[in-house]
Amino acid sequence: MTEPRHVIVVDLGYGDAGKGTIVDWLCATRPVTTVIRFNGGAQAAHNVVTPDGRHHTFAQFGSGTLHGVRTHLSRFMMVDPLALAAEAAHLVELGVAAPFELLTVDRRALLTTPWHRAANRARETARGDDRHGSCGMGVGETAAFALTHPDLAVRAGDTASPATLARKLYAVRDALTAELGPLDAPPVAAVAEAFRWFGTAIRLVSSSRQALRGPCVFEGAQGVLLDEWRGFHPYTTWSTTTFDNAETLLAETGDGAALRLGVVRTYTTRHGAGPLVTEDPRLTAALPERHNAHGRWQGAWRAGHFDAVAHRYAVEVCGGVDALAVTHTDVAERHELKMCLSYERLDRIVPGERGDLAYQEKLTQTLTAATPVYTGPADVGEVLTAPIAVTSHGPTWRDKSRVRT
Repeated sequence: MTEPRHVIVVDLGYGDAGKGTIVDWLCATRPVTTVIRFNGGAQAAHNVVTPDGRHHTFAQFGSGTLHGVRTHLSRFMMVDPLALAAEAAHLVELGVAAPFELLTVDRRALLTTPWHRAANRARETARGDDRHGSCGMGVGETAAFALTHPDLAVRAGDTASPATLARKLYAVRDALTAELGPLDAPPVAAVAEAFRWFGTAIRLVSSSRQALRGPCVFEGAQGVLLDEWRGFHPYTTWSTTTFDNAETLLAETGDGAALRLGVVRTYTTRHGAGPLVTEDPRLTAALPERHNAHGRWQGAWRAGHFDAVAHRYAVEVCGGVDALAVTHTDVAERHELKMCLSYERLDRIVPGERGDLAYQEKLTQTLTAATPVYTGPADVGEVLTAPIAVTSHGPTWRDKSRVRT
């Protein structure tokens, strides 16, 4: 059977399952021309470590950049030009001569401004003990502003028109400061200058069609259990984290099928507030993460045993997966890991209607009160009824093993 030309990589948990390292492996072992980002924004943190010890946390560039693979930021991305410039500077330090020459951006992609970021942090601070666990990068504010003020939302294509760009930046600043008070952000003129530079430094395109001329890897952000419609409200992201956006881009070009690859760890983790039924403080203490510590805005890094109930729900609301990538398989060699196949009086999380956030909030309440029922270790592929395509026992692409089925 011929392998599909493209691969879509989606995290089936709460994020942090290892999407970046799997994309890095795919780009090292397959003929990939472009990594396409299809959701989220600068809050992504996909850690890649090379066999020679270099490390980069990919946020907006694709995780194949260190292999020379191009990145395309689709119209579903929320692009932060200032954060992108900082990321490019670090890539240069790692030996990528001209990162922006490897990048294309859809003109329709929303731009995250310093006022979006400041507003995000102001709202989280105001929530006090009821924080949602936001990354504090302004991605949700960018999406919310575009829904409320569609004609004033700043898009990548606006950087080509100084007058349009300035008008929209003033509108964003004025609307958010009128609602929240003074926000910690640079003057509009300085932001406009930086955004205009961004518009000339990268290549703007009108669709994803050109990016799809060769084999692609679609790199998702966050995880299905944080999805804006399917996640456990309100501890979610303002982004569709399932396969949907990637498949929409493929359908628009008629470019054929893609392998739907779901990523999970051998144990379940979460960064920040929200339900984590299998949370075990002893496991959290035993498995610290060098690149995933307590975050000022996200909150605590948390770990628990493998939650098959939640991951089966993720597979279901995704419409199924073709294969799995299982990361951190080496952890089982050092620690006793358990498997949660059901909760007390509940063995399935029943999906609601897409868009019914009241129902998703009830699920959150249910999971917050749920008690896990544990068994010993079990085969993740059998539990999630999908074949395992690759396992990972370390941070580099050489630490991956393809599973032949």
